[in-house]
Amino acid sequence: MNKLKDWKNRLKDRHMLSVMVVLIAIIIAMGVWIYKKQVDYRQASENQYNMAFFELVDYVQNVETYLAKSLISSTPEHGAQTLTHVWREANLAQVYLSRLPIESVELEKTAKFLNQVSDYSYSLSRKNINKQKLSEEDLNNLTKLHEYSVELENTLNQLSTDMNEGRITWGELTKKGSVAFAQEVSNISQSSFSNLEENFHEYSGLIYDGAFSEHMTSSTKKGLTGENIDEEKAKQIATKFIGEDKVQEINLSSKSENTDMITYDFNVKVNGEKEPNLVISISEKGGHVVFMNYNRNIEAESVSQERADEIGKKFLEDHDFPNMKETYYLKQDGIVTINYAYEQDGVTIYPDLIKLKIALDNGEVMGIETTGYLNSHEKRNIETVQITKEQAKQSLNKKLEIKSENLAIIPTEWKTEVLCWEFKGKIDDTDFLVYINSKTGKEEDILVIVNTPNGTLTH
Repeated sequence: MNKLKDWKNRLKDRHMLSVMVVLIAIIIAMGVWIYKKQVDYRQASENQYNMAFFELVDYVQNVETYLAKSLISSTPEHGAQTLTHVWREANLAQVYLSRLPIESVELEKTAKFLNQVSDYSYSLSRKNINKQKLSEEDLNNLTKLHEYSVELENTLNQLSTDMNEGRITWGELTKKGSVAFAQEVSNISQSSFSNLEENFHEYSGLIYDGAFSEHMTSSTKKGLTGENIDEEKAKQIATKFIGEDKVQEINLSSKSENTDMITYDFNVKVNGEKEPNLVISISEKGGHVVFMNYNRNIEAESVSQERADEIGKKFLEDHDFPNMKETYYLKQDGIVTINYAYEQDGVTIYPDLIKLKIALDNGEVMGIETTGYLNSHEKRNIETVQITKEQAKQSLNKKLEIKSENLAIIPTEWKTEVLCWEFKGKIDDTDFLVYINSKTGKEEDILVIVNTPNGTLTH
């Protein structure tokens, strides 16, 4: 009997032990699950904050660019368009600012600034729409707003760098928000700002990586000449373009047919490489090179920007792209991408654009894009100028210090072209390109030139 009782007691103890083991396992599993959920939640929140922050950075940059344009605009029509852009960008910046995990009191002055920019730019745009020019006081206020927008942009860019490099987290940013963001807003009279609540109607984006680099597209590809070719002919053209001595292996990867420019696309293994690392596209119509890109490690830079320009121009001439003029460039990771525009009778034809990618260790051409050129290129019948250069200058902002002047054909948002006087100049520390219609004297467009250590871009 005693043995039986002992056996029953041991069984109970084992049962309790099993129960305890199961309970502990459940608690650990729940803890792990809760911890994982918390990590997932924090990551999701972090991603949302990152998205909101970088959207804010973009919109503040746009505010600064459009405010700069508003200072140089000399016609009510263009001024109204530019100021309406400022209004929209400032509104969107406020939206993303409000999504950051920082107490509103800490962001009060930044939010106040964006609100003032929004309201004031809108009130001035209404003034322009009513054919009224901006007063000296208006321009002075815009200048002050622009100065602060530059400060705010610099602050945000520094915060962006700090976050990317892990020097600051969102938790720290929450605590330091008042230091990082809330700087003094320029002292502009409150009475200057209206509290208008109107809807914005249309918006078009900035032009990036070179003037008019977003080419016109149309069903008629003026530069896409010649008869249709087959795959074998396309392969021969691609091999010759790259250099027969460089091509170890070339294979068709696809034929792009669901586009407005049908191409044969090839993967290429260059001599000395283990894997294919070059792609090239040849148009079915005419066998034109539409795109090529080659990637390799870049050694120490030894080719200057001026030499790269010469290499690019010579390369284009050798491949039946004569009379190309370098315009804008961007350097990155030992490679310079240069925009070349066609030139006819001394007139720069911006729609006929080609981009080249050149290695700065040995000057090798590593990439080309000819889409703009193939869309638009033809010999133009350039119309007679009706507005002289001196007459066009009368339309410019009097503060613009002119550095160069030239005739240029530029594309319009309506997919047409217009002949303009192109004036490059400076106001204070900002460089501009101003385009005056050579037929009507109308201010067609203004671009802000951004000179950086890595290149010259336009907005």
